[in-house]
Amino acid sequence: MFGAGGGTVSYEEIETTDLIIMWGSNAREAHPIFFHHALTGVRNGAKMISVDPRRSQTAKFADLWLGLNVGTDIALANGVGKCILDNNLQNDEFIAHSTQNLEAYRESIDEWTLARTAAVTGLPEYAIAELAEAYATAPTAQICWTLGITEHHTGAENVMALCNLSLLTGHVGRYGSGLVPVRGQNNVQGGGDMGALPNKLTGFQDVTDNKIRAKFEAAWDCTIPAEPGLHLTLMFEAMERGELTTVFCIGENPADSEADINHARKVLEGLDMLVVQDIFLTRTAELADVVLPASAGWAETEGTVTNSERRVQRSRKALEPPGDAKDDLEIINMIADRMSPGWGNPSAGDMWEEVRAVSPMHGGMSWERLEEHGGLQWPCPTIDHPGTLFLHGWLWEPDLAGRDPAPFTVNEWRPHVDQVDDYYPLLMTTGRVLDSYNTGVQSDGYNSPIRSGETLDMNPTDAANLGVETGSRVEVSSRRATIDMTIRVQPDLPVGLTFTTYHFADTTDTNQLTIEAWDKKSGTAEFKATAINVEPKVNVSNA
Repeated sequence: MFGAGGGTVSYEEIETTDLIIMWGSNAREAHPIFFHHALTGVRNGAKMISVDPRRSQTAKFADLWLGLNVGTDIALANGVGKCILDNNLQNDEFIAHSTQNLEAYRESIDEWTLARTAAVTGLPEYAIAELAEAYATAPTAQICWTLGITEHHTGAENVMALCNLSLLTGHVGRYGSGLVPVRGQNNVQGGGDMGALPNKLTGFQDVTDNKIRAKFEAAWDCTIPAEPGLHLTLMFEAMERGELTTVFCIGENPADSEADINHARKVLEGLDMLVVQDIFLTRTAELADVVLPASAGWAETEGTVTNSERRVQRSRKALEPPGDAKDDLEIINMIADRMSPGWGNPSAGDMWEEVRAVSPMHGGMSWERLEEHGGLQWPCPTIDHPGTLFLHGWLWEPDLAGRDPAPFTVNEWRPHVDQVDDYYPLLMTTGRVLDSYNTGVQSDGYNSPIRSGETLDMNPTDAANLGVETGSRVEVSSRRATIDMTIRVQPDLPVGLTFTTYHFADTTDTNQLTIEAWDKKSGTAEFKATAINVEPKVNVSNA
């Protein structure tokens, strides 16, 4: 929408902004380092609003919590946009100078009156109006989101609906105001920056652009296909069709992390060849024909990582990898040398110089400058450039730096795919908890006094209706599978909504239940909305 695949602001800005909207983000538990910056902003006087179906730990810090129905984010964003326009709170000067397609957007949201928005989202009209007024009138404001926005079959449209609000109000492209997709894992941003995307080369350069592709072909002495590749979901579909028969999986555990996991495991088991490179023997590694033991990047390798504020930082080797484990780069070099003798063993520093040579936004980030400054934020095109604190300042330049105005987009609300009914009357949503990480590979080897993610959290009313309490064992069924779980009664959930994590696949295999429906733009599965049925387990000893 704006032409860059990264957060538009810096951590220091959230510490001084006037309004922080956590939309689909339980940053207190899922992104605790980032949340410390947000709390500094709150202590400095910022108002915080939480938009989340659950009254999460983040919501408890907020001045206002909007507990919307799962999957109604576009409805709410459209309703907020209409409220801003109806009350003439939009930034007309910014809209006229920096945007296009306003009228199509205005027409698309005309049906989203406060009454209709309230009916769909389950929120009171006054809360929707308060959100709209707070965002439109704040001197500076930031919308922060995570998987609560993207893990839906309309994930990309959810994001664009939020971007529309920033265009309505001018809360983008200037210090203190922006859009913040908080990255959920260390170096997720860096992976995309380096080109680990099906349609991009290093530095978010389009693989379909002939001139860009020619530059990389010259640098790499190879021919690069002109068509985008497959994202993960399409890879699984290609595996199922027998078109993709060999997979090299590096640092990923799809045998636990994919939606409708029984189907995903069956597909992985059907491959001709599966190679896994990882630091633990994950469930995916157990399925592999070859396992390559890798090193822990944060302590056992040299290199760089890039965080949510686009800051590239050095990582330094403190320990030798154990046993036969090797640096990821060394393993890849060894394989490449066998495939193309003479490849050699380029170091992390050598590879970084190649990145600088082909990616303009990294051009000014020498190894020495990264050391000297403790990291630099892209874009940093020249050796004397200080790095870029916030993105899209061109929106405020008189000639838009020669670019086209940013477009409003039309985003139609569509409900989540797996709807509740008489047999599956409850909705399950998933997320992270503070002490655990992703599929648990890196965190379930130690105990924690606050560990809770193995449970199915349930509102007291739903628990009473089922005759269960905290500690009760239940049978949880979706339209795909049935697993056993333990109940935890949790008053912070609304009636009809349950919550669990995906951290404990060995004991609570949550992704057997989740639906394979996915967003056609991003490829992300709809992990946030699964219709379930819960039945108490019969205690045989008391029967």
